[in-house]
Amino acid sequence: MKRSALLSVLLVFFTYQAWATENLTQYVNPFLGTATLWTQQDLQYERKRETRTWGGETFPGSSLPHAMVQLTPVTMYRSGAGYQYEDKQIYGFAHTCKGHWNLLHLPLLPTNAERVNADDFASPFSHHNESAHPGYYQVYLERYGINAELTSTLRCGYHKYTFKPGDQKRLIADMTRTNNHVREWAIEKVGEHSFSGYQHADGKIYFYAISNYAVDHIGRLQGRNHTVSVVDFKNSNTQQPLELKIGFSFVSVAGAKANLEAEMRQKDFEQVRKEADQTWEALLNKIQVTGGTKRQKQLFYSCLYRSCLWPCLRSDVNKDYTDARGNTVNNGFHYYTNPSFWDDYRNKLVLIGLIEPEITVDILRSLIDEGEKRNGYMPTFFHGDHASTFVAGSYRRGLRGFDLNRAYQLILKNATVPGKGGRPYLDEYLKQGWIAEKDTTQVPYYDEYKAAVTKTLEYAYDDYATAQVAKILGDTKNYKLLMKHSQNYKNVFDPSTGFFRGRIADGSFIKEFDPYYPYFAYMYRESNAWNNLFFAPHDIPSIIGLYPNKKTIEKKLDKMFSEPWRGYEVENLTGFIGNYCHGNQPGHSIPYMYYFVGRQDKAQCVLDSIMNHYYDMGEDRLALAGMDDAGEMSSWFVFNAMGLYTLSPADPEYIVTVPLFDQVKLKLNNGKTFTIRKQGKGNQIKRIEYGGKRLKGWFIQDAALQQGRELTIVTAPGDC
Repeated sequence: MKRSALLSVLLVFFTYQAWATENLTQYVNPFLGTATLWTQQDLQYERKRETRTWGGETFPGSSLPHAMVQLTPVTMYRSGAGYQYEDKQIYGFAHTCKGHWNLLHLPLLPTNAERVNADDFASPFSHHNESAHPGYYQVYLERYGINAELTSTLRCGYHKYTFKPGDQKRLIADMTRTNNHVREWAIEKVGEHSFSGYQHADGKIYFYAISNYAVDHIGRLQGRNHTVSVVDFKNSNTQQPLELKIGFSFVSVAGAKANLEAEMRQKDFEQVRKEADQTWEALLNKIQVTGGTKRQKQLFYSCLYRSCLWPCLRSDVNKDYTDARGNTVNNGFHYYTNPSFWDDYRNKLVLIGLIEPEITVDILRSLIDEGEKRNGYMPTFFHGDHASTFVAGSYRRGLRGFDLNRAYQLILKNATVPGKGGRPYLDEYLKQGWIAEKDTTQVPYYDEYKAAVTKTLEYAYDDYATAQVAKILGDTKNYKLLMKHSQNYKNVFDPSTGFFRGRIADGSFIKEFDPYYPYFAYMYRESNAWNNLFFAPHDIPSIIGLYPNKKTIEKKLDKMFSEPWRGYEVENLTGFIGNYCHGNQPGHSIPYMYYFVGRQDKAQCVLDSIMNHYYDMGEDRLALAGMDDAGEMSSWFVFNAMGLYTLSPADPEYIVTVPLFDQVKLKLNNGKTFTIRKQGKGNQIKRIEYGGKRLKGWFIQDAALQQGRELTIVTAPGDC
């Protein structure tokens, strides 16, 4: 018996050791999300327009987590991440990328052409000779016979170009082009092996580059429609590959040079590539999954990888950065870009708070610094005011190191003081408790109105989030005021239809109302009435109280997920289950509403369908249901695959779902490990235990999660 017990212990130990040393970056596919949906089967409508629908808008190039540099191929400008899998030629390799219609600084392309045509220099390529891995990208440029390899550090890019023997080595610097308008630029030789300059587009980025070949000269070529710069190298017809190390900075050329010296100067290509892989490996290992199929692991780790790319670093190695007023400052923390708030407040910011708390705190510090220097309002993004949710949720989950009082003054001003830089239409929201919309008819999708219903719903939730900070800080007066405002979502509820519905200035509901018709910004933001259902995650009991009974809600949910999409062709609405759109964010919390009407099993049927069908779509299995939006779509998958979701991200709790995997281990910042274990094969949760004790309800608190015990989810087959 003793020998058997010892063998069992050793078997468990060596099994764990084998798992712990498994290379998780092998499961990451950086091409996931780069393809577009084309067929009627995938889109659930017939394509009639020439414009493509929005894809995941992800990029396959090299980057570290939240790095300043994303070194990635460009196949199309003014197109999301700049890379579309179905495209056939590469214009250059850019150094910044988000996945929105901006950035792509400093595109470079190697060439062996004796005469460069400034209007025509892009190279065809084939996916058969293209590869990507976390921290590495490779492609063969067919026009020039050049094999291009790219890797990167936090603030530097490393290019390695292998030419055919005897070919002249040149470099095209496409200085006048990014995804944005280029205001000004400069490039010049500054040493025997170096050149530097800047490009001012979406931010002014400086660069300092060194080459293993001496720089001969840098010229400018004017074509009929376009201008490029060309870097020529001395003695470049030898067989050694052309290697470029380029440091970047949003402060100065000196900062770019210092970044290069600190991160890359003494390293060769393979060392930088290996260190990039190790960085990603360490981050991915913070969540370890057991069980599930190879495909599920590939989707999980690809989505986890994609979740950790944005926000991006904007400070130098010495922590200098250019602030919101254009001044160079150093406040002792790493400065980051703003989060993509309308998208990723729902889940992504909570995820990185769990696995990257130090970076998350610096993101919060960056937001506070920017807010205080821009009219005293906390920064917003595109729509809504969800920095309040980020602040409240982060602090309530135990993140410290940022000044909560300073953050509160900013988000309180956002919620209570109309003005430039704050919430749009806040004056009427405060006056009447809702935002009025124009009463009109036959609104084209892309017409810009107020998106008044969505704003009212989201402002109410943001008021709830801000109220939680007021409560923590003892501001009772504003806590009561904001909690009152958090009920404003009720002011746009129409009991006669069971939908949130636009109201005009006199208080009456908009007459032409079709809950199926999608709008870009009329009543609803990038959605329709169906995809704004039940949005008050802070007040589910009152939402239920708006309807006659729970059965009415269940039937409405059933109808939403079963009635086919009515064929509306809209580029940024794709990925439908009935009239639920997973390809855009507004409805992402709706499936969980089944929990509160006694049909958790139906919720899980929807969640399983999404995870199984909507994350590797299309002919090449590389398309997402819609735009990843800086990691929101990916984070949705990560959380649900783990068996958790952030239904109300301002609250320090997670709704429990059925995980894809038999076991999930989450390494916490406090040194403990939180384990999720699934028992059974069904979609119906029969029992939830934590630390051996049965939980009441559907939620686990973050404070309990941080204790590092085991969450057991016991399942059985349900009836969908």
